Amino acid sequence: MEKERLQKIYRKTGGYCHICHKKLSFTNYGVQGPRGSWHIEHSIAKANGGSDHMNNLYPACISCNIDKGTSHTKTAWAQHGNSRAPYSKSKKQQIKSNNTTGGALIGGGIGLAIGGPVGGLVGSFVGGLIGNENSPKK
Repeated sequence: MEKERLQKIYRKTGGYCHICHKKLSFTNYGVQGPRGSWHIEHSIAKANGGSDHMNNLYPACISCNIDKGTSHTKTAWAQHGNSRAPYSKSKKQQIKSNNTTGGALIGGGIGLAIGGPVGGLVGSFVGGLIGNENSPKK
């Protein structure tokens, strides 16, 4: 597999297994045994009609990939207490920015209504902090 395509697949989840959310090591791709070793996992198994298209390929630790077999991805996530794959780094940054902006706007509006212009500034600051803190870690 070409390195550029491997990197794209690895970055889709920020370097975490899309099933159990454990951290993976890019350099341990396909290597059995070392910590963070991983395979490319087909969300829809090839045996079930899945393809090698990028939207069907995710990084998964070797044990998760083997355990999942041909079962549904949602079933594998649920077995690990997850309901989705981890976000990519760029997606997390986008969500964080949206949460911070939304929190600042809401906090500013409430602060302005309660405390006038000074309340609006304080509310914007506090709302932005709250929005930022409520952003995804994975």
